Amino acid sequence: MILKSPLRSLCVLGAVSLLLLSGGCRRSRRSKSQPNTDAYADKLHQLVEKKALPSEKVDTSKVPNLRWPNFSDYQSIVAAFYEARNYEVAWTRDGVPTPTAKAFIEQFQNASAKGLIPEDYDASRWDGRIQALSAKSDDAISSFDVAITVNVLRYISDLHMGRVNPAHFNFEIPVQDKKYNLAEFVSDNAVDAADVPKLIAGVEPDSEDYRRTEQALAHYLDLAKQQQEENADPLPAVAKTVSTGGSYPAADALLQRLQLEGAADPAPAPPADAPAPRHTTYTAALATAVKHYQQRHGLTDDGKLTPQTIKSLNVPLSERVLQLENSLERWRWLPEPYLHPRLMVNLPEFLLRGYTPDNTQDFSMRVVVGQAKDNHDTPVFAHMMKYLVFRPYWNVPVSIARKEIVPHVAANPGYLASKNFEAVNNKGVVQTGVTARQIQQGMVMVREKPGPKNSLGLVKFMFPNQYDIYLHSTPAVSLFQRTRRDYSHGCIRVQKPIDLATWVLQDNSGDWDTDKITDAMNNGPDNKTVSLKTQLPIVIFYLTAHVDEDGQVDFFDDIYGYDADMQQVFAKGPPYPVKPEPIVPKTKPGDTV
Repeated sequence: MILKSPLRSLCVLGAVSLLLLSGGCRRSRRSKSQPNTDAYADKLHQLVEKKALPSEKVDTSKVPNLRWPNFSDYQSIVAAFYEARNYEVAWTRDGVPTPTAKAFIEQFQNASAKGLIPEDYDASRWDGRIQALSAKSDDAISSFDVAITVNVLRYISDLHMGRVNPAHFNFEIPVQDKKYNLAEFVSDNAVDAADVPKLIAGVEPDSEDYRRTEQALAHYLDLAKQQQEENADPLPAVAKTVSTGGSYPAADALLQRLQLEGAADPAPAPPADAPAPRHTTYTAALATAVKHYQQRHGLTDDGKLTPQTIKSLNVPLSERVLQLENSLERWRWLPEPYLHPRLMVNLPEFLLRGYTPDNTQDFSMRVVVGQAKDNHDTPVFAHMMKYLVFRPYWNVPVSIARKEIVPHVAANPGYLASKNFEAVNNKGVVQTGVTARQIQQGMVMVREKPGPKNSLGLVKFMFPNQYDIYLHSTPAVSLFQRTRRDYSHGCIRVQKPIDLATWVLQDNSGDWDTDKITDAMNNGPDNKTVSLKTQLPIVIFYLTAHVDEDGQVDFFDDIYGYDADMQQVFAKGPPYPVKPEPIVPKTKPGDTV
C-alpha cells in the first residue's frame, strides 16, 4: 500500500482548486445557446437543488417567488437545463431581460388564448420582477432566471403534451410517446429564439382539429367578454314546449342571445331614438334559428322552444370557453398515429367519424355508448383496430348474468334456451341442465348464440384493450333515433355496421364488398374472424366542444363528468398530477355490451 503524505494531499487539493478557479476542470458546456455569465451560479444552485426534509420521502423543491412555488415535477429538468449551461443565467444580459424573455412573458400573459391559465405561468408577477432587476442584485437576477426557466418549461410542456397525465383519469392514451428532452430543447432552441410564437406553434399538435379549436376559443373568449359586459338577465324558463306561432314573453331577448352565438343573423342597428322592441310571438324565423342552435348543442333539432333548449341557452359563454379549453387539453394528449386517427368516437356527441389517410372526414354515423349511470361509462383510450368477427357469440359477463339472468333461470329452468342462450364450461363445451346456482357461482359461463337477435348484432369490430370495449352492431336500432344515446353497458353500438365493415375491409384481399359482408353477417359461419390487412388507429375520445371542418362549433353535455373532473384538477394549480392512478384491468370473463 502506498501512503499519501499530508503535504502531497495538500498539494493535490491546491492544484485542483487552481484548476477549478481557472475553469480547467469545468464540465464541457453542452447548450447550443449563446454563452452568458456564470457570476450567479451559486445563487442558481441554491434555488435549483432539491430540498427534501429528512423525514420526507418526496421532493419538495420550491422557488418562493413563484405563484405555484412547488416545482418538484420539473426539478430534475430545471437542474439538467442549468447543468448543460454550467449554471450560466439564460434570460438576462447585464441585468436586463433578453428579447426572448420578454416574448415568453407576453406568451404567459396571453396564455388564455391557448386555453391555459395565465397565473399558472405567473402572468401578473413579471412586471414586478422586471422592476426588481433594476437594482442589479444577485437575488433578483437569479430568482428571475429560475422563475422564467420553470415557467418556460411548464408552458412548452403543457402545450406539447397537456398539463395532466390522462392516466390520472384512468384514460389509456400513450401520452408518454410524446416525451422528449425538454431541458435540451429549451436550452438549445428557446433561450435565444428570435420568433417565440413560431417556436410555440411548433411544439403544439400539428392538427387542423386542434387549430380550429384554438381559433374557436379566441372567438368564444370575445363572446364571453361581450356577454359579461352586457350583463343580460337569463332567459325565462318555459313550463311546456313553445311551437311556432306560440307566445314567449322574452322573444326579443331570445333573438339577441341567438344572434350573439351566430345561430341567427345579426339585425340592423335601430335608430338611436327608436324604442326598445317588445315582441312576444315565437315566429318561424325564431324557430329556424333555434333549430340551428339545437343542431349545434346536441339537442333534438325540431325548432321548438323546449325547457332543455332554454337551459342550454342560459349556459354562460364562459362555460363554453371552458369546454373548448378542455378539448384543447385532450387534443394535446394524442401522439401519432392517434392525433390523426382513421376512426374516432366522440362519446358526448354519440358519433363515430371515419377519416381518409390524409385526415379528411370520410363519413360519420351515430353510435350508442355506455350509460352515464351504474358505472357503465365508456372509457377514453386509443388503440389499433385489428380484426372483425362476423356472427359473434355474446359471452355474458358474470356480473350481468348474476343480475339479469339468474333470477329468470331460478323461476324458469328453460329460460336460457327460450332466449337463445346456452351455458358452457371453461373449455367452451356446452352444458345442459344448468342451474341458477351454477351461474351465480360462476361455475359456467352464459353466452348468447349468434344470430340477428344477438345483443352484439351480426358483427363486432375489435381493437383489443384492457376494458374489453369494442364497436358492434345491434338489433336495438330504434335507439339511434334518439338525441341522447347512452344506453349500453360500456361498448359502442354502431348505426351502419355494413357500411363500417365495408370501409374497414377496403384494403383486404378477397373482395370484401357490401354483398359479401352482408352474406357473411346473415348466412356465414358463426364467430368468423377476419383480420385487417392494415390495422387502423381508433380513438375513443371525449370532446364536449368539437369544431367541424367548416368551422362550426358544436357543444355537448358533460355526460360522464369528465370535464368537471378535469376542472377540479386545474383549480388546485401546479404541480398537476403526473403519476397515473392505478387502472384495474378487466379480469372476469365475458364481453361488455
